[in-house]
Amino acid sequence: MTFSATAKVPTASASKYLQQLCKHWQHNLSVEFTPEHGTVVFPRDARGADWPGDALVTFDAGAEALDVRIDASVEGQLEGLKGAVARHLDRFAFREAPLAFDWQAI
Repeated sequence: MTFSATAKVPTASASKYLQQLCKHWQHNLSVEFTPEHGTVVFPRDARGADWPGDALVTFDAGAEALDVRIDASVEGQLEGLKGAVARHLDRFAFREAPLAFDWQAI
């Protein structure tokens, strides 16, 4: 079973933030990205965790928003990644922070 959530984060700098996040995480995670789309795999054992499976965070940049999707193996992993994504994005978007995350379960 997968636990998933999406958020549409309003910003005119979606592509910039997508690229900054992906470059930041590519130093120690499996990351693939273009200016419009990115994926980041968070291993099940990242930072000493012991989740049942890996999690995948997907970013899609639009003209007016950054779409974020998280697919996790359990609810706790999903909730932790919601916070991690929001904190990191707010750090890169410090001029706009805090950005609005309207998480929706899917």
